[in-house]
Amino acid sequence: MSVDSIAPMNTEKPFYDKLTLTLHWVTALIVIFLFASSQIWEQLERGTFWRKTLQSLHISFGITLAAIIIIRLIWRATAGKKLPAASSSLFMHRVAKLTHWALYLLLIAQITLGFLFRWAQGEPFMFFGFFTVPDIFSIDPMLRHTFGMLHFYTAWTIIILAGLHACAALFHHYVLRDDTLRRMIPPTK
Repeated sequence: MSVDSIAPMNTEKPFYDKLTLTLHWVTALIVIFLFASSQIWEQLERGTFWRKTLQSLHISFGITLAAIIIIRLIWRATAGKKLPAASSSLFMHRVAKLTHWALYLLLIAQITLGFLFRWAQGEPFMFFGFFTVPDIFSIDPMLRHTFGMLHFYTAWTIIILAGLHACAALFHHYVLRDDTLRRMIPPTK
């Protein structure tokens, strides 16, 4: 076997399990909402109802995303369905793996920065109005700007990388005409 290729393990058309698919698409939707909400509220006047509502939803969905990422990592490490490489190219396979892990690391960093930024603001934050997330660290308020900027730039990095990830899936589907994208869409009966 050539160093530049990976032999397919079988000829069946594999799909990921339902939980993996659900977690993937819920993550994508939440990330899009989080990014869009932050862009929208920046256009709104400070102190307005809609700005505060978007910020509150942003925080709550950020906490939700933290739980989903933890579940995804545990599921992936334990029971999640493992599939053979989608591409016969070793290079493309390695780029895909690197992209997936980079997205995981960026999401973890973004969630952490979000918590640190909020704690540095010294304001309590609620999870959909049900409970307040406690300030478990005493973050120096002088770091607020630093955490805010890091949170901002990490968000853009995630959006760009996720956009490239989506473009690669579409390239596989429409140009290479392989099953890469279909693996992430629930099979129809």
